[in-house]
Amino acid sequence: MIQSRSIGKRLTLLLAAVAALLSVLSWAMVTALAREASQRTQDNVLAASATTIAETLRSEQGEVRLELPYAAFAMLGAISEDRVFYRVTAGGETLTGYDELTPPTPGSAGQVVFETSVFRGAAIRMASLGRAVLAGDEPVLVTVTVAQTRDGVSAVADDLSSLAAMLSVAFFLLAAALSALVAYTSLKPLNEIASAVSRRGPSDLRPVVRPAPTELAPLLLALNRLMDRLRQSIRRSEDFIAEAAHRIRTPLATVRAQTEIALRMAQNDTEREHLRQIIRAVDESSRSAGQLLDHATVAYRIEDLARDKLDLATLAARTVAALEPTASMRDIRLLLKADTAWIAGDAVLLENALRNILDNAIKYSPEDTSVTLQITCDATSARLSVTDQGPGLGLAPFEPLTQRFQRGDNTADIVGSGLGLTIAAEVLQAHGGRLELSNAQLKGGGACITLVLPLA
Repeated sequence: MIQSRSIGKRLTLLLAAVAALLSVLSWAMVTALAREASQRTQDNVLAASATTIAETLRSEQGEVRLELPYAAFAMLGAISEDRVFYRVTAGGETLTGYDELTPPTPGSAGQVVFETSVFRGAAIRMASLGRAVLAGDEPVLVTVTVAQTRDGVSAVADDLSSLAAMLSVAFFLLAAALSALVAYTSLKPLNEIASAVSRRGPSDLRPVVRPAPTELAPLLLALNRLMDRLRQSIRRSEDFIAEAAHRIRTPLATVRAQTEIALRMAQNDTEREHLRQIIRAVDESSRSAGQLLDHATVAYRIEDLARDKLDLATLAARTVAALEPTASMRDIRLLLKADTAWIAGDAVLLENALRNILDNAIKYSPEDTSVTLQITCDATSARLSVTDQGPGLGLAPFEPLTQRFQRGDNTADIVGSGLGLTIAAEVLQAHGGRLELSNAQLKGGGACITLVLPLA
């Protein structure tokens, strides 16, 4: 058996991999945006603080004066509890603040310049603003630098990143579940086609006609072509068997007739025994040819099965009447106990099946015995039981007896081909019924073959 990885699993894993990649990308993008937004918020507050301080600069008696406003530092404490550093320089001299705080390279007057650095072992973000203040007769460049550590901003960014990670994981799990659903839904038509084909019987070679996606049309077309070729091949084989069986039966009849004449004219017991063996072999060959012809007929008609409303009792009575002469030659009585039971089916095939069962019962029954046919009904099915007083079906399992050319282990001395039960089983299966085999619960033994058919 050819084994391969499941298409559904492969499709699910592929879609899940795409979902995982998108989840990672979305987490990275959200994390980057969170960090940028946090930094931009801090930059805006630092710029506002530096601007507020710069607006308080003034000149008195030729010197630059500064009064640090409380609001400038209050707004920094509103967004986090980070430490704040500042420095104000005028003409390169520190007016106030931390002397070791090195401001970033100043830009043009009034422009706020930002820079990330390290101060006293902590990462800081600085905002620097330059402003010209008139001190005496000359303007003096005053630089206001405000810095804040980044712990609070990093914590906010990390929280947002963690939230984004959880959302990404949830998105991935949901996407993986949806991927499995999509894979199952996409492959459902293929599974339905496979299930429809697998439910068919071994002789059902009709084209597969059912709605399917466009992508499956080539597969259906190839499958139907294969089934058509197989059906034609089987039909040619059945036609050949039927033709061969038909052509064999006439010469066999001639051989049997000539052998019987020779048997009457034989002079000693040895010759008579040889001639009886020839007649026995001819009878066996003739019976096999006839059942091969019956089997070919069954295989042909099953393809276009009729569904006529039939009375099973009438059909059984007709079959009994046809075999009455054969039974009377061996003093075997055919007893029919039947009530009306309506079924739907092919009369030719059902008569063929019953004839083979009844012929077996006559053949295996001892002389001066009875074969009983009884029809009973329940709520859904009709049961036609054929019970004889022969050797029965033996002790081996009964199921193999419905296979071609299989016979019981207690019938070696009786002519037979092993096709009678096969024909009956195939006919019943085509009609939605079944063949039940058992040994008869009679004092002298015997076989009980029951044909079970659904009621019309």
